[in-house]
Amino acid sequence: MMDLFKKCFDYKDAQIARENGYYPYFIPFSGGDDTVMVYKGQPKIMIGSNNYLGLTHHPKVVEAAQQALKIYGTGRTGSRFLNGTLDIHEEFEHELAEFTNKEAALVFSNGYLVNMGVISSLLRKNDYVVGDKLNHASIVDGCRFSEANTVRFRHNDMKDLAKVLKNLPEQVGKLLVVDGVFSMEGDIANLPEIVRVAKPFGVRIMVDDAHAIGVLGPNGNGTAAHFGLDDQVDLIMGTFSKSFGALGGFIAGAYEVVDYIKHNARSMIFTASLPPSVVASTRAALQIIKAEPERRQRLIEIGNYMRREFKRLGFNTSTSETPVIPIVIGDNLKTFTFWKMLFEAGVYSNAVISPAVPSNSSRLRTSYIATHKQEQLDFVLDKFAQIGKQLGVI
Repeated sequence: MMDLFKKCFDYKDAQIARENGYYPYFIPFSGGDDTVMVYKGQPKIMIGSNNYLGLTHHPKVVEAAQQALKIYGTGRTGSRFLNGTLDIHEEFEHELAEFTNKEAALVFSNGYLVNMGVISSLLRKNDYVVGDKLNHASIVDGCRFSEANTVRFRHNDMKDLAKVLKNLPEQVGKLLVVDGVFSMEGDIANLPEIVRVAKPFGVRIMVDDAHAIGVLGPNGNGTAAHFGLDDQVDLIMGTFSKSFGALGGFIAGAYEVVDYIKHNARSMIFTASLPPSVVASTRAALQIIKAEPERRQRLIEIGNYMRREFKRLGFNTSTSETPVIPIVIGDNLKTFTFWKMLFEAGVYSNAVISPAVPSNSSRLRTSYIATHKQEQLDFVLDKFAQIGKQLGVI
């Protein structure tokens, strides 16, 4: 008889990596702040976080969470659909709608659930969903769960997108979903051309702005605002686990569409609501994002500096144009070895291999925080240069 768990007992990859000392995942940090984390008493400069604006320890954010705990307790123990909605949930949704220049917004318990719920609730079996081949896994899974017909186009390739759209039936619902900032490449969706190509085909457009909210746009309000296309993008998805420094996500769009999602998205209806302390902290973060544009400006400056210096040293930074900067190495073992040597030298980055990225493009994903100090950045560059030469990467 076949044992369901046989594949578990046969799985040795992680154990081999642990035994050889180059396992780069599930690192249990014991403390630290935005830019430095502590592992077994040793500080590591953090260049693997999505805490882009450095708000996880901001006094106003922490205080807001503490006050909400005193007033509302630790959680609602139920779905938004039933007993889990608080006044601050709805107040925050109004603020998010205004921030993204949309009529309405809806808060979910995390960003993955936003994409799962929105895509699956809007699409039916005969509909089509079109996506960039490098879209985030949560978009891919939302498409699968919807049971709609899924077609993909080559990354940021508008000619391929046009070809895909021309081959779709006319009398079906069509949704195009793309990341605003691609989390492993660090580049930006070509939204002006996507709009130009897609709109004549009657395609609705959704942008996953998980890595763009707080980073792009005149007020940190995302990719559509960055290009002046707020009125052309139908749905904007964002998360609170990046620039907001917490957990959760939201969808923003026309009132009727958001109301439909509210009453049909299984990942919201059957999930406990976002805890009040998190709602309060993310509301405080939103106010800081709007009130302190210098954080965003500093973040962009840091990203430009690091990308320029990495290129000068001879590293492959792929198509990055944001503070997300991949260092493409290609070989899995060399990537893990590079990660280990960096970690031992006091720098934490993210080792990423297939299927998270295309085959033969294994990389160290680096990302930066507005509160990084210049001496930290230069320390990181020095270690990359030393190890890169030692391993023959540069």
